[in-house]
Amino acid sequence: MNYTPTQIKNEALAKLENNWGNLVLATFIFFAITGITSLIPFGNVLIGGPIALGTTILYLNFVRNGNTDINQMFDGFKDFGNALGAYILMALVVFGFMLLLIIPGIIAALALSQTYRVMKDNPDLDIIESMKRSRDIMEGHKTDYFILNLSFIGWAILCVFTLFIGYLWLIPYTYTANTIFYNKLVDHDDLKDFAKDVR
Repeated sequence: MNYTPTQIKNEALAKLENNWGNLVLATFIFFAITGITSLIPFGNVLIGGPIALGTTILYLNFVRNGNTDINQMFDGFKDFGNALGAYILMALVVFGFMLLLIIPGIIAALALSQTYRVMKDNPDLDIIESMKRSRDIMEGHKTDYFILNLSFIGWAILCVFTLFIGYLWLIPYTYTANTIFYNKLVDHDDLKDFAKDVR
């Protein structure tokens, strides 16, 4: 079965229908925390990885079983070393490719985009193995993932006109869609015609 951006986004909206509350609140908490830590030297670097992993855990559990417990956002701190290490190492890899040209940097970022989801699903893997696994499952699907995220750009522009308040809803929408995309990848669903329908 083939999946299009529209189908994945519709599936995301269906899952979010009665679950916006906690996820919007989680987004607000995320903004508040990163806003505060940005005032501390290297603050966002130190919490970036654990918060990213925790947010990944939250959305994987939401998409798979409907659990929207906000406390999961902080589960990444239980594996602080690996979460931080992955954050720094991915940033270095992407930055390294960016030094070549912008496009190689984007390709590297897309290849590594599933690293935290892999870490959640495969706690036995180390950071390098998780990054390699992300690269492997994104092989042939980087363009699909790019198109999915690009399809949210209209909403992102509209959110600017809401004084950015709209992002409290857009981010859960985007994260949910991206998590559904990942689930379909690891379930070995066929995404080869993904780009044919973009909305």
